[in-house]
Amino acid sequence: MTPAHPQIRDLVLIGGGHSHALVLRMWGMDPLPGTRVTLIDPNPVAPYTGMLPGLIAGHYRRDELMIDLVRLGRFAGARVILDRATGIDLEARLIHLAGRPPLPYDLAAIDVGITSDLPSLPGAPDHAVAAKPLGRYAQAWEAFVAQAPARPRVVILGAGLGGVELALASVHRLGGAASVTLLDQAGALLPALASPARRALQRRLAAAGVVLRLGVRVAEVRAGSVLLAGGEEIGSDFTLTATGARPHGWLAKTGLRHDGGFLVTDATLRTSDPQVFASGDCAGIRGDPRPKAGVFAVRAAKVLHRNLRAALTGKPLQAFRPQADYLKLISLGEKAAVAEKWGLALSGPRFWRLKDRIDRSFMDRFADYPAMATPIAPAIATEGLAEQMAGRPLCGGCGAKLGPGVLSRALSVVPAAVRAEVLSGPGDDAAVLRAGAGVQVLTTDHLRAFCNDPRLMARLAAIHALGDVWAMGAEAQVALAQVTLPPLGPELQARMLAEVMDGAGAVFRAAGADVVGGHSTEGAELTIGFTVTGLADRPIGKGGAQVGDALVLTKPLGSGTILAAEMALARVPGVLLGEVWATCIAQMSVAQATASAILGPQARAMTDVTGFGLAGHLLEMLEASGVAARVQLDDVPMLPGAVELAGAGVGSSLQPANLAAASWRMEVPQDVRVALLTDPQTCGGLLASVPAGQAGALVARLREAGHQAAVIGAVVAGTPRLAVV
Repeated sequence: MTPAHPQIRDLVLIGGGHSHALVLRMWGMDPLPGTRVTLIDPNPVAPYTGMLPGLIAGHYRRDELMIDLVRLGRFAGARVILDRATGIDLEARLIHLAGRPPLPYDLAAIDVGITSDLPSLPGAPDHAVAAKPLGRYAQAWEAFVAQAPARPRVVILGAGLGGVELALASVHRLGGAASVTLLDQAGALLPALASPARRALQRRLAAAGVVLRLGVRVAEVRAGSVLLAGGEEIGSDFTLTATGARPHGWLAKTGLRHDGGFLVTDATLRTSDPQVFASGDCAGIRGDPRPKAGVFAVRAAKVLHRNLRAALTGKPLQAFRPQADYLKLISLGEKAAVAEKWGLALSGPRFWRLKDRIDRSFMDRFADYPAMATPIAPAIATEGLAEQMAGRPLCGGCGAKLGPGVLSRALSVVPAAVRAEVLSGPGDDAAVLRAGAGVQVLTTDHLRAFCNDPRLMARLAAIHALGDVWAMGAEAQVALAQVTLPPLGPELQARMLAEVMDGAGAVFRAAGADVVGGHSTEGAELTIGFTVTGLADRPIGKGGAQVGDALVLTKPLGSGTILAAEMALARVPGVLLGEVWATCIAQMSVAQATASAILGPQARAMTDVTGFGLAGHLLEMLEASGVAARVQLDDVPMLPGAVELAGAGVGSSLQPANLAAASWRMEVPQDVRVALLTDPQTCGGLLASVPAGQAGALVARLREAGHQAAVIGAVVAGTPRLAVV
């Protein structure tokens, strides 16, 4: 979504905690003109802490308690960077990241939560799972439950509220045959909790068969056991550390005021640096200590949002005054809970229902976002305009490509080559020119941005443009860049262009090519393209496939559908769109240079699967070769989530045109996966026709090189048609 006003300042949110998630939601409802927002988090989804015990107990599905940060970022118009912050340079105003160059900021906020791992405890990093970060724990637990032994043994280090809840949840999930042991160095259970609530929890632990051992010290975590300081060894199939709050180590090294690694803020949530705010469990207000509880992060969000806007607009800041006490609803494993406040405690199923209602109400805020207004034709307009505007919203990437029918009609008037050095023009993936003893290939491509991260877009645009060179069996030589920047202030223009050129340059350098120049301009939205040349001894065209050949595909399908789903804020039950999108982006980021080098010597025909989808590009190959093909649908790799999204009716704006151009030459079964055969791919894989006897060995080599390659069918005799079985 292109902002209506030029962006002139960068607000960077470090961490996808509850405060920042709510800030992003509020920002999406009312964006501040002139500010570009960025969210940094290593994960595409963030768990809601209140529902974690319910997940461990089996009361919730994983997708029910995950805040989809990618989908939320799209709604807020924010750039989402899936990376981990490692430090801040306060003087230069740079945020250091684990996997990419430092990121500039004008105003920053930190909400990275806490961790409960024990890096100094021998064996813990290798043989224990930390309760926080919650996402990794949830995944590890589900994997354990799926293959747990008949009498599973769970040991939990830390008998705080979290440890108690998770112990009870573990017993409920694993059943009566499970052995759950809860260990703590403290001599008393939950001393800060009111006596009635503490007694209720002690009774429930005893009734559930949880072995509670206080005043013990763990010496080592081993594979299959926990060793106590006195030499006693307790068997464990799953060891969990829930030992309270530990700050992320990098926070104490930022130069910001901290208390034992936890950032210290004033009442406005501003740190010792006026350009950096902090909230959630990673921070505390000076002189007003509070327990590490998600309720305070949720309550702080409204003040944080208001103060970030105030800091960006020169307005006064507001103080955050957290409540002195709050209602604690403590899960008991089964669908019951203890309620405690003001020293009073009650328990039973009705308090679980209350907790469930509160938790689901919170998550509902991140379920269905207000839909973007769909453009409609005016009352008085040219006949046919309404029908034209009623289609799917325009996609980015290769989904924004002109349809194959339009393109073929346009290319029919392109004059034939007149220069002797032009060996091949329109028709193949790249033009072929005579160059000395060999040949040079020449191609151009560009992408309309489908995400707000210019560095990522530049990387993908470079890989996409190189695809035509690799499809010809050539090695990349040089590239020229064409960049259109969206409306920005001069400082953000410089930042964005630097990110684009650095991100693309890394791809071209890895491919052995040089970026030798280009052109930049300002326009309505970010668009990045490259003209690329390559050198080859034997260029591989689309013609040449022979009857009996095997068809090899080097990447799974579905990127067009997934990108369209993310842009449309699609929500499909059971599908975490952020995770699906992140997996898709990771697969799109796999360059095809090694795949080309492996397939090139044996390929009789080769192309890359891009805007016209697998079916469209395969039919081009069949027409050029005068043969037909049979594709085994079960053998065609699909990206995770793509089939579910297609089944829910999600698709790219280009897919209907691709289907119309190909359907009359296809025989297909009734199967939702068929829609993905005409799904436009961005940074798609190579499709090669190779001798059948060599296909298995080629696929094995491709997989060893990191490509999700497969034999998907065979070339057969007949007029150019495609049979899908």
